[in-house]
Parts: sequence; C-alpha cells; structure tokens
Amino acid sequence: MTPLIIFLLFVVLVSIKQVNQYERGIKLRFGKYVGVVEPGWRLIIPVIETMVKMDIRVKAADVPYQETITQDNISCKINAVIYYRIADPARAYLEVERVMLAVSQLAQTTMRNVCGEQTLDQLLSSREETALKIKDIIAKHTAAWGVEVGSVELKDISLPDDMVRTIAKQAEAEREKRAVIIKSEGELAAANNLKDAANILSSTTGALHLRTLSTLNDLSSDQSNTVVFAIPLEILRAFERLGQK
Repeated sequence: MTPLIIFLLFVVLVSIKQVNQYERGIKLRFGKYVGVVEPGWRLIIPVIETMVKMDIRVKAADVPYQETITQDNISCKINAVIYYRIADPARAYLEVERVMLAVSQLAQTTMRNVCGEQTLDQLLSSREETALKIKDIIAKHTAAWGVEVGSVELKDISLPDDMVRTIAKQAEAEREKRAVIIKSEGELAAANNLKDAANILSSTTGALHLRTLSTLNDLSSDQSNTVVFAIPLEILRAFERLGQK
C-alpha cells in the first residue's frame, strides 16, 4: 500500500464525523454557514469545512438566588429553574455567544424585575402566575436566538427572619379570628335551638312533665346521693290557682 493511499485513507477517516440523534451539526465552509447537519455519519472536508455540534435536548438551568425588593419594600431572595431547548440550532449558534449563559443571565434579570413589581402577598399567593409571566418575557427574547422556553418554576422564596416571625403571628391571629367566629356561630345556633325547644315545651300541654320524667329517669342511673328535683312552673301555677279559689 503506497503512502498516498495511506494518506487518503487517513484523510477520509479524519473527515468522518458522527452526529448523534439528540444533536444537530452546524456546518461552515470557509467560515460561511452552509446548513444544519442531521444525525448520522457525515463527511467534513478538513481545513475547508468545520462543524459544531448543538445539543437539542431539553435542558434544566438552575437560576441561583436573586435578591430583590418587592413593591411594598420587603427584601427577599428567590431562586428558580428554567426548562428550555434549542429549537433552531443555526440561530442558537450564529445569533448569540454561549447560549446557555445568555439564557441564564436573562432569567436572573427578568426574575428580579418581575418580582420587584409585586407585593409580598402577591408573590407568595400567586407563584404560578408570577412564573408564567417570567416565562413569557424570557420566551419573547429567546425566540430570536432559536431557543424555546418550556416552563419556569419558582423553587423557593426566602424571607428575613423578622418577616417570617411577622407572617407567623399574622397567620396565628387569622386562625384565632376564625376560631372565635366559628365558636360564636355555634353558640348562636345553640341559642336558637334552645329557644325553639323552650317554645315547643311551653306551648304543648304535658310536654314539660314528660321532659321532667325523662330527667328523673336519667338521674336514677346516677350513683350520686344528692338529687335536685326541679318543679316545673306549670305545677307551681296550678298550686297558685288552687290557693286563689
């Protein structure tokens, strides 16, 4: 085998590039963009052509804690995770340098701005709406980079210790308020029931006597030696009428 054939074989072997299924290749010829290379074995002419591989799988980028001041002047720290993928490999390579870093920096800035426009109560109670708003703003900017944003999730909202204690006191006061309201509603219902029962007993002949006998029956099963006998007002009135005759 002549040296020329060996050299040609070596050139061919060096020229073969493998693009995996989850990748796309960006092919440049003399530094000029030629096209996107699909998965498989591809021939890249040395010196003349170059190829850069781009991973098109969904990526999860952790957005580190960002300190912001809410609309009601409360300092807090927020971190999140953003899910995105490269939808257009050519634009992701040609339009922006280090696309992953660019997406992360944009997410940090957007998160600080959006959270700073809300009060603390809005931020705590509307996390999903806040995350959706952050996602829409990021997606609007990254579309020009060929990046598709899937979702943004707020992971944690860290508050100062004094604010945590204040919120805990507020929650405790709210629970006590609900307990008092429920108790008063129960007492009102009990009072109405007693009122209805008293009206029924007073308007029905013999009802109070039956109630008295029922009470005595309950007392008969008690082991106590002392029994307080309650005389209905009807009996006292009967004696009073007899005395007036």
